[in-house]
Order: sequence, then structure tokens, then C-alpha cells
Amino acid sequence: MFPMLTGFISYGQQTISAARYIGQGFIFTLSHTNHLPITIHYPYEKSITSERFRGRIHFEFDKCTACEVCVRVCPIDLPLVDWRFEKDIKRKQLLNYSTDFGVCIFCGNCVEYCPTNCLSMTEEYELSTYDRHELNYNQIALSRLPISIMGDYTIQTIRNLPQSKIDEEKSWNSRTITDY
Repeated sequence: MFPMLTGFISYGQQTISAARYIGQGFIFTLSHTNHLPITIHYPYEKSITSERFRGRIHFEFDKCTACEVCVRVCPIDLPLVDWRFEKDIKRKQLLNYSTDFGVCIFCGNCVEYCPTNCLSMTEEYELSTYDRHELNYNQIALSRLPISIMGDYTIQTIRNLPQSKIDEEKSWNSRTITDY
């Protein structure tokens, strides 16, 4: 009789804890029903990327020594470094540097391990194109610095979005089909 009684007690405790977890899940779900979505009107409004965001790679040709560390640390051997050995100065002379962003996984190893800091990550994330071959960037395309989102006067960042615009979005999203 005693083992059956302890079995009923443990079953009751498990049932109560399961009901508590289910109730916590419902409360959490219902707490998010009051949040209205905010629509971002891309490309006129852009979200500000985090400080550690890994966007397009920026390359400085003058700093590069053609050591090829970036190629060795890349998990897919992506950067292409063309160089020739200059006998009179007894060092490598960089001829061409290119990266295919259609294949790049943006791991940041090339930037992290570059001994001369000629590579850096930018906040540019707009690498969309209709032709995949346009994502092959040579040293000239890689050396172009993108316009900062914060400094571009044609773009309104989401952090600087006025409260009236957010209120307008909330009122727009709360309309129903019968309002039209």
C-alpha cells in the first residue's frame, strides 16, 4: 500500500510541475502579443549593425606583403594572392589580390590573422546582385570604403527614427481590412 501511495504522490508532483511549465510557456507567449512589428522601409531606412558585425572585407594594397596568411587560415582557401619575387629587393611583390564573396563565409579569419592589418571588416552588408560573377572583388573593388550608414544623409537609421514615425507605424499596423 505504501509504494502505491508514494507512486501517486510522485505522479501528482510531476503533473503539477508539467502544468506549471506549460503555464509559464503560455504566459511568455501571451506577453508578446502586445508587441507590434515595426516595418523598415529599406533602402531608405537601415538598421545599424553591431560593433562586431562582419560585413564586406576592406583591403589596403599598400600594406599587404603577400605573405598569404589569409589564404592559409581561410577554411575554403578563398583569397587569391598573385605575387612575384623581386630579386633586387629580395621580397615578394604583390600583383593582384581578389576574393569571391559569393563563396566567402565571412568567418573573419583572414582579418584576424593578417600580420600587417591590411584587411578589415566593414559594415556593408548589401552584396546582392543578379550575376554571381559580380561578387568577384579584386584589389580595386576591395579597397573602396563603403559609405557609413551613420554618415549617409540619404538614409534614416532605425536608432534615430523619430517617435512619431514609430507611432505612425503602430497605427498603420493596427488597421483592419474593413478600414480600407
